[in-house]
Amino acid sequence: MTTTAVTHIASLVTNDPSLGNGTPLGLIHDAAVVIDGDRIVWTGESSKAPATDNVLDAAGRAVIPGFVDSHSHLVFAGDRTEEFNARMSGQPYRAGGIRTTVAATRAASDDDLSANVARYLAEALRQGTTTFETKSGYGLTVEDEARALRIAGRHTDEVTYLGAHIVSPDYADDPAGYVDLVTGPMLDACAPHARWIDVFCEQGAFDGDQARAILTAGRAKGLHPRVHANQLSYGPGVLLAVELDAASADHCTHLTDADVDALAQGNTVATLLPGAEFSTRAEWPDARRLLDAGATVALSTDCNPGSSFTSSVPFCIALAVRDMGMTPDEAVWAATAGGAAALRRTDVGRITPGARADLVLLDAPSHVHLAYRPGVPLVSAVWRRGERVV
Repeated sequence: MTTTAVTHIASLVTNDPSLGNGTPLGLIHDAAVVIDGDRIVWTGESSKAPATDNVLDAAGRAVIPGFVDSHSHLVFAGDRTEEFNARMSGQPYRAGGIRTTVAATRAASDDDLSANVARYLAEALRQGTTTFETKSGYGLTVEDEARALRIAGRHTDEVTYLGAHIVSPDYADDPAGYVDLVTGPMLDACAPHARWIDVFCEQGAFDGDQARAILTAGRAKGLHPRVHANQLSYGPGVLLAVELDAASADHCTHLTDADVDALAQGNTVATLLPGAEFSTRAEWPDARRLLDAGATVALSTDCNPGSSFTSSVPFCIALAVRDMGMTPDEAVWAATAGGAAALRRTDVGRITPGARADLVLLDAPSHVHLAYRPGVPLVSAVWRRGERVV
């Protein structure tokens, strides 16, 4: 294997305070990074970089870890343009719109679904995302949910079983029967193809008792919980997530003091998804409240065809800084190390010796430009597993 040094980095975000200036970002100025194979083997001041086979001069630009997008829904067909247009014309967002995507997804071929996943992941990669989580949830039959997970697994190793997205239209008059399906034959078919189990715990989807049954059944099959929690209303999702040691409670828009305290004291990451609030004109999550309480916060895109059809983590960073009370430093940390924490990963989301060599070179001198210059394509180069892919 050959070694490569990226030198003369104006500002390097390591996410390791011991390597840099003592802040959570672990900033090193006039820095260098050395890649050997698929791993980082050295970081430090550029003038002290060891000799390598290849050298790339960053020419005074910033380098950050690859973004870790820990919440997306990419196995789908069609889009919901008409729904979005209606919502922007005054109609409220409701969970039931998912049924439109379910019909289109069931009708699509495996090849078409796989091509869609590949296209959206490539789109995200060009914007600096190097680690992806994606879910099922648009099939809602045993066969279609298992198919979605097999397709997702061709493209990413972070795969989530979300048979409990909504009650299937086929079980509209028998929600209890659908929960039995999700926790029985569907789980049996899907568990071998997933790492995680998720549930939409919300009015119009699944209540607290149903969510508990689904997550407990999944855990018994070796899947670790995640929860769509407290997006549209106050509810039991966050407290249930913390109680069951879910890796992440996602959305976290409507929180009581007890919810915030639980997230601050537990191991569950609060994953905020500002693309959803942007696309639904909903109330913004209060990131400042969570951060000040000591909760771990992640930022993700929630890329899906209904409520957040964006694959751009930089866009979500800009929204979080502008409308959710985060500083630029906090938002970048949340979109990298925070996302890694939401996936319980230690090998991504940081630029430290031993970490996977996932780096983003920005056409800017500082990571702050991600929020300072919203909408501008600042990603100049991307390395994933040590290979330059953009």
